[in-house]
Amino acid sequence: MWLTAAVGSALFAGATSILAKCGIKRTDSDVATAVRTGVVLILSWLMAFVAGSVGTIGEIGARSLVFLVLSGLATGASWICYFKALSVGDVNKVVPIDKSSTVLTVVLAIIFFRETNNLAAKLTGTAILAAGIFLMIERRDIRGGEKSGGWFIYAVMSAVFAALTSILAKVGISGVESNLGTAIRTGVVLIMAWAVVFMKGKQGEARSIDRRELVFIILSGVATGASWLCYYYALANGVVSVVVPIDKLSIVASVAFSYFVFKEKLTKKSFAGLCLMVAGTLIMAIWA
Repeated sequence: MWLTAAVGSALFAGATSILAKCGIKRTDSDVATAVRTGVVLILSWLMAFVAGSVGTIGEIGARSLVFLVLSGLATGASWICYFKALSVGDVNKVVPIDKSSTVLTVVLAIIFFRETNNLAAKLTGTAILAAGIFLMIERRDIRGGEKSGGWFIYAVMSAVFAALTSILAKVGISGVESNLGTAIRTGVVLIMAWAVVFMKGKQGEARSIDRRELVFIILSGVATGASWLCYYYALANGVVSVVVPIDKLSIVASVAFSYFVFKEKLTKKSFAGLCLMVAGTLIMAIWA
């Protein structure tokens, strides 16, 4: 079941990037993130009620609660950086860099959780994945070429915070029902997202969001909520160093949709990098 949930997480995550990109053409990325998080919060608490886990909230230990809050803060930081990068950069450029969090996550999982089973396969897959990411990054991305606007730095920061999220969440949901853990974390993300909006004085922009873009923002929130629920169920019941790589296969869906929706084409070098990323991910998912 946790493998199925991990695949579902990847599919929904792939849709999230495209829907979000459609919703932040004119809408500020911080405002859009805050609105999306509200949608995710509703969905996550609804699932917690359906799962019947809300009544156990008083049983959550202090240690688990602290790590759930920390993982929520890391997620909020990752989202803010990711959607800022997505608002000014191409999907097929931003997503691969964001997915580089897989490399750091696997390393941290080996160090902190002693997930050393089939270590050779994990390290081989990670190395191939890293090589693929390297090929997908153009020199102008790092130097600040066309449409950069600083998106490359935001994408890198998103990856770092995403890696921390997985590790902190694994500790936080130990002994906590996954749906309830997701709902609590989402509440933290919502508070953080709106805090950023108010600190930057953008709260007025929330009332004037284009209706069409609002629909896409809401849909991206629904997709995110579905991805989260699948992901954290898999994370709670599976192996971190396997769940995370499968989830990162969402890059295939994201790149494919970016081609058909936004006409974003890959160079031969980038396509080779994408193939390596998929190969590395599959090695970790199947043999690790």
